[in-house]
Amino acid sequence: MRCVISVLGKDQSGIVAAVSNVLAECRANIDDISQTILDGIFSMTMLVTLDVDHAGFNEVQERLAGVAKEKSVQITLQRQDVFDYMYSI
Repeated sequence: MRCVISVLGKDQSGIVAAVSNVLAECRANIDDISQTILDGIFSMTMLVTLDVDHAGFNEVQERLAGVAKEKSVQITLQRQDVFDYMYSI
């Protein structure tokens, strides 16, 4: 299942590592990644493929919510088909 992950928050060390570690533990593949820092605000978008046989959407979402709380950032996980539909109007 392909998904879009968005991360937004105050820049700090370890955000990319924390998100990437969760994805690796869930056997998700990072297909593409873009990140930037604007005046101390960190923004990252990732396109990933989840291995739903190992970790389903809800499990990955819950684990990323833990990272969001730990790092005080906002993390959104959306299925790519839903994301594409939302922005096709």
